[in-house]
Amino acid sequence: MNSFITHSTTRRSFLRSGSAVLALPFLETFAKAADLGKAPPKRMIFLGGGFGFTKDTFYPKEAGRFADIGLTEGLSPLKRHRDDLTVVANLSNLGATDPHGGSVSYLTGANVAGTPGKRFHNSISCDQIAARHLGLETRFPALTLSAKEPDGGSNAGHGKGLSLAWDDSGNPVPGINRPIDLYYTLFAGPNDAPEKIHARLQKKQSILDVVRLNAGGMKRTLSKGDQEKLDEYFTGVRQVETGLERQAKWANVPKPKAPFDAPAEGITGEEAIKLTYDMLIIALQTDATRVASYRLPVCNLLTGMGETLKAHSLSHYGFSQPRIEASRRRDLKSTSLFAHFLDRLKEAKDMDGSRLYDSCIVSYGTNLRSGHELKNLPALLSGGGAKEIRHGRHVILPKEDTPLANYWLTLLQQGGVPIESFSHSTGTLPELLRA
Repeated sequence: MNSFITHSTTRRSFLRSGSAVLALPFLETFAKAADLGKAPPKRMIFLGGGFGFTKDTFYPKEAGRFADIGLTEGLSPLKRHRDDLTVVANLSNLGATDPHGGSVSYLTGANVAGTPGKRFHNSISCDQIAARHLGLETRFPALTLSAKEPDGGSNAGHGKGLSLAWDDSGNPVPGINRPIDLYYTLFAGPNDAPEKIHARLQKKQSILDVVRLNAGGMKRTLSKGDQEKLDEYFTGVRQVETGLERQAKWANVPKPKAPFDAPAEGITGEEAIKLTYDMLIIALQTDATRVASYRLPVCNLLTGMGETLKAHSLSHYGFSQPRIEASRRRDLKSTSLFAHFLDRLKEAKDMDGSRLYDSCIVSYGTNLRSGHELKNLPALLSGGGAKEIRHGRHVILPKEDTPLANYWLTLLQQGGVPIESFSHSTGTLPELLRA
């Protein structure tokens, strides 16, 4: 098991891997000297599971402070974070119409099948909106994390098995699927020499130039509908070019050397989730990124727990008592892992010596409530980065089917993103804010 240790006198963090303890000299080695005297930046983390949680044992029955009403069985692993946790009820993703659609519209709010003339059409996700404003100065505007699962993830409640992130054109942002890939994304590897990076970028740019040249003369011969499709295509090309420009900008800035050995390629389940969480902490702490989304694996987690049912079968837990019990065990494991992540955020030091937790806004939820219910989605919120949000309580919003987009809009504004609306939002959620 990996765990971070911090020491207030040295302001260093450590990672314990097996029997070894390895230093992570973040402040002295990784941080830009010009940033050391600044207040820590805001960070936003979006965590999404597949199916929801067990109805009778996970969700609080009444509103109020957890100190007064207590925590449910499913939330009990978060007891040590009770006063730093908010659970919000009565949120519904108004764009989601298909229980089997999975997580594709969880961060977008789009009705992916509701655009006339298009079989599937998504919109930009809130993490990518956050990245436009919070990720301008970092190597990675946003880290998009995912996981390989059986059937591509569709059996785990994630629909098409894609990441949670979608770009301006409503196209999926590829996710980093394995801890080893995240490791080499964050830390210097054998292919990260500047000359090798520039050679790869030049090759990719050459390919884009050929694509543009071959397609440039087509537009005047196409129908209006095909012209629109070609415009969408070129929008994607421009986004790729923007990404290449950003990579070129950072090509001569060396990545930090890894403070521990690369993980094994085949780790899955709980071990993979913990390691991904731990490396995400390092990415935030070293200011490699300030925005992240993570589509959590569900089937692999169940397999690692020794459960034989896949996530989709388990979501129909009402069929038998053994399924109900397995669903409750899954809930406990999921919130235990979330508690582990919050532990690490609180232990890790920020650039000014404060807790990394104090600059973060962390949302954890799923696209479904229980079974295949699309309404009243689970929404868990933590982090000290949203200064106006009061934690330590269960909030039941006064209006049923309050748009989930209102929740995202509230969090984005608390993160300092200057927007007045998002997706199908109708406003923010004053019930979450301090009076």
